Amino acid sequence: MVTVTDKAKDKIFELRKEEGRPDDSHIRVGVQGGGCSGLMYNLEFDSEKQATDMEFVDKGIKIVVDKKSILYLAGTVLDFSDGLNGKGFQFVNPNASRTCGCGESFAV
Repeated sequence: MVTVTDKAKDKIFELRKEEGRPDDSHIRVGVQGGGCSGLMYNLEFDSEKQATDMEFVDKGIKIVVDKKSILYLAGTVLDFSDGLNGKGFQFVNPNASRTCGCGESFAV
């Protein structure tokens, strides 16, 4: 399961409205090869769901994860930071054994 913090939820609703996305659009979270640690997170709005996708709802946010990515993302919390050290979405992933300095890639 992938969950979201209140700050991430608020930012997702704000971005969805700013971008004119329909209320039924979901967040697609995934993992792909790349980055300095080997794997990179992917986060985007989507309106289509594949037959093999897993779907979670947390705090009114529908989150869709492909079958392959869920192995790396189980238990992950999506957060949002707007502090001095950087602004953006952050993944708090208990499966990551190592992350890069920017937080965009990880290894297991």
